[in-house]
Amino acid sequence: MTETTPAIACHDTSEGRTCVLKGSWILRAIGPVLDDIDEDLEALATRPDGSAAESRWDLCSVDALDSAGALLLWRAWGRRFPTKLEMRDEHRPLFEKWTHEREGFSPPRKSWASATLAWLARFSRASLDHIHGSVLVIGQFALDVGILARHPSRIPWREMSATIFHTGAKALGITALVGVLIGVVMAYQSAMQLKQYGGEIFIVNILSFSITRELGPILAAILVAGRSGSSMTAQLGVMRLNQELDAMTVLGMSVSQRLVFPKVIGLTIALPLLTMWTIILAMLGGMVASNLALGMPYQQFLRALPDTMPLVNLWIGLGKAAVFGTLIGLTAAYFGLRVQPNTQSLAVETTRSVVTAITLVIVLDAIFSVLLRGVGWS
Repeated sequence: MTETTPAIACHDTSEGRTCVLKGSWILRAIGPVLDDIDEDLEALATRPDGSAAESRWDLCSVDALDSAGALLLWRAWGRRFPTKLEMRDEHRPLFEKWTHEREGFSPPRKSWASATLAWLARFSRASLDHIHGSVLVIGQFALDVGILARHPSRIPWREMSATIFHTGAKALGITALVGVLIGVVMAYQSAMQLKQYGGEIFIVNILSFSITRELGPILAAILVAGRSGSSMTAQLGVMRLNQELDAMTVLGMSVSQRLVFPKVIGLTIALPLLTMWTIILAMLGGMVASNLALGMPYQQFLRALPDTMPLVNLWIGLGKAAVFGTLIGLTAAYFGLRVQPNTQSLAVETTRSVVTAITLVIVLDAIFSVLLRGVGWS
């Protein structure tokens, strides 16, 4: 449809002034002549003495009208319908959203009780939605594990190895840097306190327990959640935007088996390996810092390490890392499959994926700490 320039034709009759609107009163047509149209409407809406002018307005000859044109007219009319107004029925709904406006009107304020109930209702609805979606993702993953265990030839080995490479091998550098720095910081901070009591030898105990059981697994998990979890969510979201997931479904391919399963299993395998790497580098950093801060020889540090760290602590750390890997993979898959076909949803769900994964890792680590508080201390 050809867009014509909006125009106003006015003529005086025995009944007063009549203003006839012609052309396309839509945003694209109004934009280039907005200043002129605004001046004309302001002049028509007021008399020379400054009082409001009452004219007869005829909108029946308008070719097209949208919300922008309706708002422009509504403001020129003083935010009310003129007494004499003619328009087509299909144009009237464009003005309905403003018909209840009043000068100085403000919506009634809700009481704190109603506002609290509304917030609880929204929170409960969102929580139930997330619980329902999480159960579906976890249940489908459990079914895929059972199906692929009975049919090993259908296991996506290549996708699993690619996930291990991208989430594990490519993260060795950043985890090594963080591990060394954490070991150095822990050693220096502990040395300052131990010097006061002559307990320098106990620095090995502090480093071995804190890094092996807690800091190693949780630091590796947080780094992987921020680095790889967000990448997985974004990848699934982009596939939703490009309709690749719909194409896979049409072709009879299982989205969960080809995309979710290898990512979760790959993370479950890669994260304990990254945790072991982080623990080793953190202990090396702590050993060097202990030598510089306390003068502890490297040989003494290495001889004391096996005696102060029962092997069960290492298994606890690696076991926690495996659980964290599964949790991060399921969280990334869940939020990735929730992405709607628009870029705003992609950004929102990716952010939620990272925040939720890190939060769940910390909460689960606290639960493990309570449950395993009596294990590995002898």
